[in-house]
Amino acid sequence: MTNILVIDDEEEVLSLIRRALEKEAYCVKTVSNPVEIWKLDLMRYQLILLDVMMPGIDGITLCTKIREQVDCPILFVTAKTGEADLMRGLGAGGDDYITKPFGIGELRARVAAHLRRESREKKRAVTVNGVQFYLCSRKMVYEENEITLTKSEYDICEYLALNHGQVFSKERIYEQVFGFDGESDSSAITEHVKNIRAKCSRFGLEPIETVWGIGYRWK
Repeated sequence: MTNILVIDDEEEVLSLIRRALEKEAYCVKTVSNPVEIWKLDLMRYQLILLDVMMPGIDGITLCTKIREQVDCPILFVTAKTGEADLMRGLGAGGDDYITKPFGIGELRARVAAHLRRESREKKRAVTVNGVQFYLCSRKMVYEENEITLTKSEYDICEYLALNHGQVFSKERIYEQVFGFDGESDSSAITEHVKNIRAKCSRFGLEPIETVWGIGYRWK
């Protein structure tokens, strides 16, 4: 049984999400008061849906605290889609976002895509232009330095590196990495790439090249 945790201060949203996901045979736990999550065993959940705007503590701050305990996908549910908000959320350890109002089909597709990604088995290690990818442990290493990446950041790097030299649009990257196609998601890829570049630059590495008007490629 796949366990999903949903945190949102709006009871109507919680009820909507619970009904939608339970029809897909997921076991859904809903929490309206963020403080209550510390009474739960967060390790038992395979995915977390997290509202951004909540009283007392915002979802991005809460994501940072949750990420200290769990490694599962965290998807923000938000009405805020500004670039600064996306950078904060994805930089705090979030993997993706769903914009309010959202359709039931989109919700189910996003959740299923991230769960599929988590279930993939990888047993190889490869080196691309001096960067080592340990596919089983999902680590990226350059000159014996592990570059700490979120799940989404790692998957973007792995996809581009294993197809190095090819140029991919932001929409194509999103579809291949997350398994759900949608034009509105290109901004998430942009922010992930910004975070990747910032982390890599600390080690003198500039692996992702922008091909203007088209997308990105691994150098």
